[in-house]
Amino acid sequence: MASSGGRGAAAAAAALIARRASLTSTSTSASAAAAASSPSSAAAWLSSRFSSAAAAVASTSYSSSSSSISTIAPSSFRSFSVAAAAAASTTATPTASPLLGPLRHQRKNGHNSHRFFSALPPHTSLDMPALSPTMTTGNIASWKKKEGDAIAAGDIIAEVETDKATMEWEAQDEGVLAKIVVPAGARDVPVGTPVAIVVDDASDVAAFANYEPGSAASSSAASAAPAASAAPASAAAAASSSSNFPPHTLMGLPALSPTMASGNIASWKKKAGDSVSAGDIIAEVETDKATMEWEAQDDGVIAKILVEAGVSDVPVGTPVAVVVDDESLVAAFEGYTAADAAAKEGGGAAAPAAAAPAAATAPAPSSSAAAAAAAPRRAATLASGPRVIASPYAKRLAADAGVSLVGVPGTGPAGRVVAADIAALLASGGGKAASSAAGPAAAGGEVGTEYDSYADVPHSQIRRVTASRLLQSKQQVPHYYLTVDVRLDALLETRARLNEARAALAKKGDEDGASKLSVNDFVLKAAALALKAVPGVNAAWSSDFTRVYKNVDINVAVQAPAGLMVPLLVDADRAGLGELSSRVRALAAAARDGALRPEQMAPGTFTVSNLGMFGVEQFAAIVNPPQAAILAVGGARPVLVPSTKGSGGSDDAGDAGFEAATMLSATLSCDHRVVDGAMGAQWLQAFKRLMEQPLTMLL
Repeated sequence: MASSGGRGAAAAAAALIARRASLTSTSTSASAAAAASSPSSAAAWLSSRFSSAAAAVASTSYSSSSSSISTIAPSSFRSFSVAAAAAASTTATPTASPLLGPLRHQRKNGHNSHRFFSALPPHTSLDMPALSPTMTTGNIASWKKKEGDAIAAGDIIAEVETDKATMEWEAQDEGVLAKIVVPAGARDVPVGTPVAIVVDDASDVAAFANYEPGSAASSSAASAAPAASAAPASAAAAASSSSNFPPHTLMGLPALSPTMASGNIASWKKKAGDSVSAGDIIAEVETDKATMEWEAQDDGVIAKILVEAGVSDVPVGTPVAVVVDDESLVAAFEGYTAADAAAKEGGGAAAPAAAAPAAATAPAPSSSAAAAAAAPRRAATLASGPRVIASPYAKRLAADAGVSLVGVPGTGPAGRVVAADIAALLASGGGKAASSAAGPAAAGGEVGTEYDSYADVPHSQIRRVTASRLLQSKQQVPHYYLTVDVRLDALLETRARLNEARAALAKKGDEDGASKLSVNDFVLKAAALALKAVPGVNAAWSSDFTRVYKNVDINVAVQAPAGLMVPLLVDADRAGLGELSSRVRALAAAARDGALRPEQMAPGTFTVSNLGMFGVEQFAAIVNPPQAAILAVGGARPVLVPSTKGSGGSDDAGDAGFEAATMLSATLSCDHRVVDGAMGAQWLQAFKRLMEQPLTMLL
């Protein structure tokens, strides 16, 4: 069988060589004839022309006869590739059409081209080149060649706008431009993206009239499908476990705030077996903003609670409960697990992990099956050892269950342990108890245990999100800081008079005068009006543009028991001082009570943080992305300043002494991508002028 397979392989190689010879020179034809004389000669010729994988064609045992190989159409050899050669080197029966794919990959002078032999004529894909050392994307400014034009080495193909300048893209080889894939004017094209197709002969251009990017790749994927036919079968088998349950609906954790990515289940208001109507409160969920009620949207019966109360960091969309239409179906879900939910939603993602416990008793696999399973075994090895690669959700599930991740076979990318693996492990009764000596510090690898006495305070969801966003801001936003001292004497005098007037109104029964105006109310009003005066600061950064807002919505930093919160003052520039004062007090009280509504926690256009009431004289705050700036306000302090009046009471400063003044320091933190230094200084000038002349706020 081996000898006949060798003859068949030689015939296939000879056919391929003959086909290649017909496309090249007569000298190649002579070498082809010599190469076809024996399998070893064919292998050597293929190795020199293609790759070692292709050479395996000449030495591999085929189960088909040479006659069946001779029936392969010549066009099939045009699509011959390294992938096809690799497929031919296996013991499986070869198909009539080898896999499609790139024959060879070329890299010339810093840019890529890919040579393809597929159902289309032989062609080369030109990729976006890296025309500067730091270029990662580029814009096609213009094409200097059009479809059908001949190209010679050194010709200018196109002008490309890089991160440095607009540069000319020179051709490295001769050919004919068959198709422009990315038109002129396209922006942010990643380096390496196919942008044009080049052929050797002008007669081949017409074949690419309807060419679309990825067509060759899609052909390869279609041809490779039989090799992976076992995967859908295993996925279907895994999904069948979920189909054994009666019809049901999985309830995923909802996003209860605009920025919520995960949440904590504070408490369940319904239990398994309880009926639910639209509008009922199902649970209380701690979001990144506050603890909020989760309302049901449809009627049904809670059949199973998958995530118990007290569980933290549950990603949005994670199935947390099962709902059925009829109460009689509840009993069928007593054994329903997170693995069943994962199989229902992910099409059997949990199947490989569920099958792991049975692997020990399974019969020894054949050599081909062992080869197919080698990659998963290698991937699983990555998840073992002292350092375990696992998703955050999987780590939390393992910690809650008290099991160790060491040795758990991971089915995620690169052997990563995912939640379905932990669910399958727990369902099988496996899992080694985690060492209590290691503790949370050893698991996290971040906190030392050199002290004998300490308390670990769990992070609230608000603190986690605040930490993540502030870290992102300091890492990605180029901060700079501007500080100005503001004299408050005139403001304090105006405030005293206004508070007296409000007190008089309160005596007459006017509720608006019951509370006093604070210095912070004037700060917010001055900041809002300064944003109208210098609108460039009332802006946000985006990768493609800077958005300048016409409305002034200010977030006010408030310290709440759960962490830092920034409730929103909408249209702060249009509100009077009394209205601002009332709204700020109400928002601060709601923030401290954890009762802020979603619309009260929305992102604004600017943020003010005031620590003056804590005795802080001056500080610099962190910009709250995507906003362009944040104002940090310190406390009022008495200082001696040169007197503005002479000894005789005139404005002559020549013989002036000193006088007491009340000063306040304000620091503006700016995103330098949006706010230049001069613009930031102009904003502070406007803010200082409004604060020192408070009556102008009323104009």
